[in-house]
Parts: sequence; structure tokens; C-alpha cells
Amino acid sequence: MANYIYEYENWTDFTWQDQDINLVFGEVRHIQGKIIGQMSALGFSEKEEATLRTLTLDVVKSSEIEGELLNYDQVRSSIARRLGINTAGLVPSSRHIEGVVEMMLDATQHHTLPLTENRLFGWHAALFPTGYSGPYKIEVGQYRTSEIQVVSGAMGKEKVHYEAVKPEMVKVEMDRFLDWVNNENRVDPVLKAAIAHFWFIIMHPFDDGNGRIGRAITDMLLARSEGSGERFYSMSSQILAEYKRYYAILQNVQHSTGDITEWLDWFLNCLKNTMLATEGTTQKILRKAAFWILHEHTAINERQRLMLNKLFDGFEGKLQTSKWAKMTKTSSDTALRDIKDLVEKGILQPTSEGGRNVNYELVEFNMQ
Repeated sequence: MANYIYEYENWTDFTWQDQDINLVFGEVRHIQGKIIGQMSALGFSEKEEATLRTLTLDVVKSSEIEGELLNYDQVRSSIARRLGINTAGLVPSSRHIEGVVEMMLDATQHHTLPLTENRLFGWHAALFPTGYSGPYKIEVGQYRTSEIQVVSGAMGKEKVHYEAVKPEMVKVEMDRFLDWVNNENRVDPVLKAAIAHFWFIIMHPFDDGNGRIGRAITDMLLARSEGSGERFYSMSSQILAEYKRYYAILQNVQHSTGDITEWLDWFLNCLKNTMLATEGTTQKILRKAAFWILHEHTAINERQRLMLNKLFDGFEGKLQTSKWAKMTKTSSDTALRDIKDLVEKGILQPTSEGGRNVNYELVEFNMQ
């Protein structure tokens, strides 16, 4: 009996049980439609900000899954520069970060372009601009020519978790994969993103960077499923939150005979979770935008504007006069005057809880 799924003949003729995934698949498509609708209601700058935040998270979290921590501000600045977004506080980015960003933006902003061998080699070269992965020299911008094993444990007691497709078969298998990605139109685009992720990871065609490139392919196909390069949810963030299960499912299904129902079920639930989180964030953005439209003629000073934006963006802890004074670098008297002014204008109100220090919160308002 074969040990790995790719050892079976016609192993890429994947099968799955529709009845086991239909419910979550329907939910994903429904939420996806809602998010696209919500985003179309956003103004240009809010939409731009949401895309910038999502792409930044995606790059940072995809690298974090591999144990690499990238500087958030450098990633954000690199993306903003490449998308031509005017944003305050841009910082220079390292060559490595520029490469990771280049790959992700090519995948999502040019999602309609065919996925070719040369394009993949370009992504790989962008990920490893020095030809090294950490201290190790690797084969860059080409398929691997050596065998790959995923192992753990001390030397002499290693446990082999996975042995990838033989190097002499990589080119043949990748040609088949690329042809499927570019020409298969019968499978729903969201399911196609899930299958492509699994298929690519099983092949492990590169010396290193397979996880990040696999997730970029997923993002590219999800962008195709929405017909838009605007990204409003980060699959990599959710994979990181569920990464133990992610690896456990991959390890399990790599030994299957071709039925990938378990993988599709996990992938769709992961996608649903990240979309639900995004729905909540989008509601906050819409609420903030509605508030400022409602108060476009209200006299609000810069300190008040700063603190109100912080309250809409998710304020840590409770709002008190002392915290207002500290965050706006002003006196307690000025802070209290600012707060009382907003209370009189019906924007802030004291909370119902008692105690020596009064806490304040935003007054609910009608978004219509």
C-alpha cells in the first residue's frame, strides 16, 4: 500500500463528499457576498485603508507561520508605496521585506494573469534575494534537485513526518498543477483555492518557502473567486491562529487515497472564521465613517478628533480624564473640558458603573 497520496496512480483526481462540506461551503459563499457588499459601501479612503491593513496582516502572518517575525510598519510602508497609497509615517523596508511584499502583491493585484513556472520562480527569487535561507544556501528561482523530508526530534531519533515528491518528478507534477490552475473551470473558485493549497504543499517543489508560496497561490485564487484584487480578510492570520490543526490535517490527509474531504472541511471553516472576524471589523469601519458624516459640521478640536478615532478603532481599557490627558499630552483640566464638551454635544456619556473615577463611552447613534 502507498505511504503517501502522491504514490497512487492519478493521485490528483481528488475526491470529496459534497454532503460533508455543503453547509460550510454555502456559509462561506454567503459571508463572502456580504463582505463584498459591505466594502462597496465604504468610501475610497476607508476601502484603501482596509486593503492596506489586510495585505499587511497577510504578509506578516504568513511569515510568522514559518517562525519569521517581520516588522509590521516596514511591511505596511512597503505595501503603501507599491500601491501608491498616501499614508503618514512611511518607513524604509529591508530588501527581504520588499521581496515578500512583491510576491504577495503580484499574486493578489495580478490575480487574472496565468500562474506560470517563470512567475513562480520570480516569487521564489523575491523571497530569497541573497540565495540563502537563514545560514543555509538554497536553490533559488528553480525547482529543487534534492529530496526533502519534514523531520523532528533529536539527531539519531528523528521522526519523519513527510517525504515530498521525488525531485525528478517535480517538473512533471508542477506542469500538471499549473495547467489545472490556469485551465480548470468546472470546480468552484473557492474550492479551487483549497485544492490548490493542498496540492502545492504536497509537492513541496522548492528548497524552501513552499508554505508562503502556497498561501500566495491561495490568495490569488480567492481574489479570482471575488473578481477583485482588493483584499478584506487574511487567510494567513486565521491559519496562524489554527496552525496546530492546520499541520495535523495536512499530515493526516497526505496519507489518504485521494479523498480530501477532511482538508476541504478544515479549509472552508478556517476561511469562514476569518471572514466572520472581518465582518466585525467592517462594521466598525462603517460605524466610524457614518459617525464622521453625521458630525461633519460639529465643532470638534484635534484632541477630541484623535480620541474619538481611538474609541472607534478599539480603545484599550476604560476612558477616564487621566487617560485622555496622558494620550493627548494635555492637562487634566483641559481633558475634562474636552470630555464635558462632547457630553454636552451628545457624543460621549458617563458609564453606569459607580466609583471615584468616572468612565466615559460613545453614545449609540443611528447609522442610517
